[in-house]
Amino acid sequence: MPSELIQSRDFPSVVLQSEKPVLVDFFASWCGPCKSLSPIIDELADEMGDSVRICKIDVDKNRDMANKYGIMSVPTIMLFRGGKPVKSMAGLRKKEELRGFLES
Repeated sequence: MPSELIQSRDFPSVVLQSEKPVLVDFFASWCGPCKSLSPIIDELADEMGDSVRICKIDVDKNRDMANKYGIMSVPTIMLFRGGKPVKSMAGLRKKEELRGFLES
């Protein structure tokens, strides 16, 4: 299952009400490291299948979500379980690091 681009209005139903873990990639279109991370996130989404939902949200178009979750730099990934953020990590990461982040 590929990652999906979501907006603030989608956040409650897609992320907060999800029964499975959700990895959210907070990114910006002008961000070089975000562009490098995007295909890695997509590969991970394909590999993880239905065990986790992976979403992307553009912080410039959805500033309210970036502010609500304290996103100070991009890319930042945040893992949600049971509708609550449980951990986050900023910066460009390798796929193995992201997989470990999800599985720990």
